[in-house]
Amino acid sequence: MDEQKKSLFKKLAITLSAVGPGLFLIGYNIGTGSVTTMASAGSLYGMSLFWTLLLSCIFTLIMLIAFGKYTLVTGKTVLYGFKTQFRYGKIVSISILIMLAIGELISVTGVMGIVAEIINEWSKYITQDDKGFNQIAITSVIIVILYSIFWVGRYNIFEKLFIVFVTTMGLCFILSMILVIPEPSVIIKGLIPSIPESSNAPLIIASMVGTTLAAPMFVMRSIVVSEKGWKLENLKTEKRDAFVSVTAMLIISGAIMACAAGTLYPMGKGVENVIDMVVTLEPIAGKFAMSIFIAGIVSAGISTIFPLILITPWLICDYTNSPRNIQSPMFRILGGLGILLGLVLPIFGGRPVWVMIASGAFSALAIPLVVITIILLLNQKKYMKEHKSGLWMNIGCWLTFIFSLIMAYNGFIGLKSYL
Repeated sequence: MDEQKKSLFKKLAITLSAVGPGLFLIGYNIGTGSVTTMASAGSLYGMSLFWTLLLSCIFTLIMLIAFGKYTLVTGKTVLYGFKTQFRYGKIVSISILIMLAIGELISVTGVMGIVAEIINEWSKYITQDDKGFNQIAITSVIIVILYSIFWVGRYNIFEKLFIVFVTTMGLCFILSMILVIPEPSVIIKGLIPSIPESSNAPLIIASMVGTTLAAPMFVMRSIVVSEKGWKLENLKTEKRDAFVSVTAMLIISGAIMACAAGTLYPMGKGVENVIDMVVTLEPIAGKFAMSIFIAGIVSAGISTIFPLILITPWLICDYTNSPRNIQSPMFRILGGLGILLGLVLPIFGGRPVWVMIASGAFSALAIPLVVITIILLLNQKKYMKEHKSGLWMNIGCWLTFIFSLIMAYNGFIGLKSYL
């Protein structure tokens, strides 16, 4: 029996390692930004915006396959490829780099703020103290631990950590949903596209798209596939990896939305802070459910931090076509500066939930530029040869581009009304 269990765990480990790039992107995608955005959508509008999540996941699958395919066929990462293959490629590539870097730096402040808040709330139950652990102290400890791992880490180490955090996060959110799940008819009704009559609706919708159909994730897809060492013969593996990761994103994000729709929405209570969600879960499903949800959020936050502090130096390496050495001075300095932004909200105050929602909406503005970039690259016969985009891939990419334009407009309107 013990041998059978060992064999089962070995098979599971092999399966998870085979979809390493997908797990890395799930860890990035389902972070506290996605948690807060999906929770806000569920608390304010029930499951009526589930169609937004579903469409975002479908278009995300198309983009993950597209970006991975380009790197497998050409051996180049996307920013460097666009920079060298088009007349104004340098300007476009630099613009993408700057937009994505700014968006991710904003996200670091929100992620750390949410994780600090949630641990502070959890500590109140442990210590029976109304104040709980100091949020600045919590953030400082997290920064030291994460940067220590970052200092000595390599991509394969991060990948193994993501297997732990993503699995924990997924199980926690799915179990939380089971405890408070809405009626199936409510979920089905949410598949019918509709936009609530609310001034916040465009911002929430754009943020849902920005945290799912995420521009940084697509550029990172190219980089992570390269880091994995996959070649042209791994095309089928790359597609399977993309499908598994997007399916997991849909299930986990849907579970978070369902948790809020089953608890806060009937009470007419929107999520202004993550604590609203945690505190509301306790009387409905008990401290057990609350503890599970907290574990999920902390896992989501930690799994997000690594990609956030990696993305700026990775983008620079992508643009310059230089080696991605995580132990190099550039990675350590930029990573250190990025992670220190986590102290902004604990020190100066603010609403991390709305920081994350605004960050997601800002990311939505970059999606059209990133999508049109891959469309042009995949249609370069000189470099793609017989793997040049076919009819269905082009249709999928252009539909994604149209959808991204609509969502970018929503993001602009939402940010304008929010600011």
